[in-house]
Amino acid sequence: MLWVLFLLAAWAAAGTACTRLCLAAVRAAAGDTDTGRNHELTLYEAAFLSGGPRRVADVTLVAMARQRRLLLAHTGWATVVDPRGRDEMERSVIGAIGPEGQSRIAPVRATAATADAVRGIADRLVRAGLAVPDSARTTVAAAVRQVRSAAVAVLGLGVAALLTPAPPDMPRHLVALWFALPLALTLSSLAVARIEVHPYSRWASPAGQRLLGALTRNADGTADDRTYLTSVAVRGVSAIGEPDLRAAFTHR
Repeated sequence: MLWVLFLLAAWAAAGTACTRLCLAAVRAAAGDTDTGRNHELTLYEAAFLSGGPRRVADVTLVAMARQRRLLLAHTGWATVVDPRGRDEMERSVIGAIGPEGQSRIAPVRATAATADAVRGIADRLVRAGLAVPDSARTTVAAAVRQVRSAAVAVLGLGVAALLTPAPPDMPRHLVALWFALPLALTLSSLAVARIEVHPYSRWASPAGQRLLGALTRNADGTADDRTYLTSVAVRGVSAIGEPDLRAAFTHR
């Protein structure tokens, strides 16, 4: 009856991991359904909810480049044309470029993404219930990893149980079927997490996702500069229309 002990261990691992994932997902999704309903997203806030700190830095660079206050060369260099930043994010970008007024774009993006201005945007969105706190993102990710480990453990315990002597009245396929149940539980939990948790657990809460959806719908059919930058904020540098400007971000 050693296989029964293996089965109990498999159920314990699967049950504990799946319960933790469910609780983490519920905490990440918790919030008033009216949260943020009257909040109008700024360009930087939309960028943060869509792609995090790095996206905020990207949309700032693109906005300054389109206003001819920053030159982004297709070779991957950024040159300051107007050293007067109009807000904290622009001043962070100019400061990241340095006193010489010229720098590679990659380190500018990385430095600007860690600036105090970005942390301020994140804090405001978290307080408004539109962004997922760092602790919630970490908890959900850790819970998903635990479920993956539990699935591997269940599989290993099932193999071990099949290799141990079983009572004559207990066919091997029936032993395998008992272990298939906790394995199915872990795999189905991972599938649900992939569908339900993954889209918003990284940056935007469900309320933040609703605002992003509304922002995208309202922008459809218009072609002004604000809409262009909104598209970059939501979709990233792949939405940049100018080939040379897009090449500035993809240059290695």
